[in-house]
Amino acid sequence: MIRPVVLRRCQVLGLGGTACLALGGETAGALPARELLAPSSPRAALGLVGVYCGLVLLTAAWALLGRLVGGADRPSPRALTLVLAVWAAPLLLAPPLFSRDVYSYLAQGAMVDAHLDVYAHGPARLGGPLADEVAPLWQHTRAPYGPVFLALAAALSGLTGGDLPAGLLGMRLVALLGVALMAAALPRLARQCGADPSAALWLGVLNPLVLLHLVAGAHNDALMLGLLGVGLVAALGRRPALGTVLVTLAALVKAPAVLGLAAVLVVQLRTGRRPVPAVLTTVGAAAATTVAATAAAGTGYGWIGALGTPVSAQNWAFTGLLGRATRALLEPPGSDPAPRAVPAGHALGLVVTAGLLAVIWWRLRPRPVYALGLSLAAVAAFGPAIRPWYALWGLFLVAAAAPSTSVRHRTAAVAGVLALAVLPDGGPAGADQLVLAVSGGALAVVVLWQARPAAGPAVAARPA
Repeated sequence: MIRPVVLRRCQVLGLGGTACLALGGETAGALPARELLAPSSPRAALGLVGVYCGLVLLTAAWALLGRLVGGADRPSPRALTLVLAVWAAPLLLAPPLFSRDVYSYLAQGAMVDAHLDVYAHGPARLGGPLADEVAPLWQHTRAPYGPVFLALAAALSGLTGGDLPAGLLGMRLVALLGVALMAAALPRLARQCGADPSAALWLGVLNPLVLLHLVAGAHNDALMLGLLGVGLVAALGRRPALGTVLVTLAALVKAPAVLGLAAVLVVQLRTGRRPVPAVLTTVGAAAATTVAATAAAGTGYGWIGALGTPVSAQNWAFTGLLGRATRALLEPPGSDPAPRAVPAGHALGLVVTAGLLAVIWWRLRPRPVYALGLSLAAVAAFGPAIRPWYALWGLFLVAAAAPSTSVRHRTAAVAGVLALAVLPDGGPAGADQLVLAVSGGALAVVVLWQARPAAGPAVAARPA
């Protein structure tokens, strides 16, 4: 009876971790402007220690669960879904964590509800207390999201009447809907790809990045991935038209999901359908869905031009770092090539991404889900902007279709490292905050060390 005991320990350990995250976030999270504390204040410092203590505890629980999933008597997807629900529960009413993007979502929804063009103006045009919550960097930035998400945000704005706590809860419920779709789709995708459903669910949905950024951060990537997942399930289940519609809706939340249409098309070709009819029906269904969704949202087609919305000048994407390093070498500023270095770096990233996509799809045509996962990972890695939760674009599908255990291990290691990459208030890290974060992690290590005798039986299995 080792497995039920260890599974319960995983639940309790992860629950303790997310409870610490929620409690620490009350003073160190991405709070509304009127509730923000100075990072040097004792309450904020204690909250930061609590958040990182919880983060390490959660990561340890996830790793322990992974060893259990790798054993012969692994838990079922239903049992793992229950673990996910237990871990997520403390985060439902917690303040936003690790990003202030949810405030931008609410302001953009209010703009659409007020018939302001979010593809021409930033939240500053809305004005008022809700727009004041948006980070100064994004006050004058156009919305880069599709009409499906903005229609949901506008509906939420109408329901809540601009009330901030209700709006934050509503956005978190939208994100939870996306996570629920992910959890429902992933075991089915894994079976269709010949992978173990429990191992896929552990890596693709229970990993800390999902809890930290999709649940606690309420990012709309959750809805994008949920719709993409169920769309692929439909396509692999010989319902390509439904799959095309769902994947297109995912792309109308966030644009990267449009690559899923390539997977839907390849799935049709694998079943023996002729190329020309497959292409025409896929393009036609995608176009009809786009027209209908855009008309229903009432936002117009400005979202196409808004795909070029500028990113932060200090974004730590690889291509941005390369461009800034090149600009520094070309200074003094009077030199003609210097101002063009960063745009050139972004252009180089697009070229590299296009080349990688061509190679991936040529070599992995028989495995469209895995090819799509690697493609989305390439877009995230070499695009002009990158955030830790962007790693979930590819990770979600790699979890369902990874060809070997070693690929899963490397993917899990990346997720574990990225979970530590952002402070709970979403801002840049200072030296004092780094010390506090390390202290919180050390506290968690002490707790785990003291609990080690009780966890002894858990080491009997190897991860999948």
